[in-house]
Amino acid sequence: MTGFNLTRRGAMASGLALLALPRAALAAPTVLRAAPVSAQILPKGDGTTAMLGLNGTTPGPELRVKQGSRLDVTFENQIGADSALHWHGIRIENAMDGVPGMTQSAVPHGGRFDYSFVAPDAGTFWYHSHSRSWEQVEQGLYGALIVEEAEPPAVDHDVTVLLDDWRLEEDGTLIGGFGNRHDFAHAGRLGNFARALVSVETVRRGDRLRLRLINTATARIFPVILSGASGKVVALDGMPLPAPREISDITLAPAQRMDLIVDVTNTLRFDFPTRGDPYELGRIAVEGDNPSPIDTDITPLPAPNTPTPGPADHELTLTMQGGAMGGRHSGDDIWALNGHSGLPETPFARFKRGETARIRLVNETAFPHGMHLHGHHFYETNEAGLGDLRDTTLINRGESRDILCVFDNPGKWLLHCHMLGHQAAGMKTWVEVT
Repeated sequence: MTGFNLTRRGAMASGLALLALPRAALAAPTVLRAAPVSAQILPKGDGTTAMLGLNGTTPGPELRVKQGSRLDVTFENQIGADSALHWHGIRIENAMDGVPGMTQSAVPHGGRFDYSFVAPDAGTFWYHSHSRSWEQVEQGLYGALIVEEAEPPAVDHDVTVLLDDWRLEEDGTLIGGFGNRHDFAHAGRLGNFARALVSVETVRRGDRLRLRLINTATARIFPVILSGASGKVVALDGMPLPAPREISDITLAPAQRMDLIVDVTNTLRFDFPTRGDPYELGRIAVEGDNPSPIDTDITPLPAPNTPTPGPADHELTLTMQGGAMGGRHSGDDIWALNGHSGLPETPFARFKRGETARIRLVNETAFPHGMHLHGHHFYETNEAGLGDLRDTTLINRGESRDILCVFDNPGKWLLHCHMLGHQAAGMKTWVEVT
């Protein structure tokens, strides 16, 4: 484990989610009002935390729609600064992507913006601020976005699990310094208190659960040890796997997601591995037994309706550079892509709609990076050919990976590190599809 040490204060005693995960009605016209809130992040009695929230809570309400439905959201900004909402992982119309300066103007304090889009893919997604995101996401402007299949798999509970960390004083005060350049130049702003925020508190032994894990942290990579259940991984970043996969490794970079279908055998625990005893992130208690548990095999989710790549029309390389111990590059910022720091005036690449590109991502820095492409999903490639279909890929230090993407969504799309301090300090570019 690297970076800021996690405090165990209250970890074993609290266990259950400390923040509410409210759910909004399916496909209802929705208002999301961003404003300051007081959050109970530490165990009750240990102080509250001044945060930003949506509709009075942080995280904001979980939005649920059916695949193919239209989601209409009016975003109202009362936080005292510019903001906007990005719909992470959705293959969305460009004008609705929520990126100030690229797809829309920032929403000023007291302003509002109407988002309206069709959710084409079933899966686990999320929404978050994309204005000073390294600060506003850390302060709580995010929530889950779940797109349900027409016929969801048979489970007893559909459970959302948000993984996050915070940098707090002993009394719960959120420590400032969001633009700390030391954090930016290293692993990012790592918290000293972490939690798995779970939407269900109790289940029965024998219940079948769909667990939707979302890493909403701004910098921390979450390795998770799951105990008290057995089952399969069925989707990554909202995209179904061709075949369910054994649960051998749960590691999520910021913004990555994982869906699992599991059968409960005991109290479920979500633990963060350390050199000593595991750090408990959260748990789901067991009360009683399911008299008629689901005993069918775990089968694949419906295949995604994403384009299949053909031979690459473009062969490109994107090299991550800079950071602490990372050498020099052009520009005043800390991180760079292909020698350029910050958002360039011209795109990294231009594609005609439907063209396929193979992009080699090369990490020459001393730190890992979770690279996220807006508006599309891409295949991670391996020796066998096409690997997992994702929108965010984790590239460890010294590592390279090829991704293969069909650029079929017209517009201007960001490509950036989702360690949000790295993005703020220069690790971002964009592509254009015409």
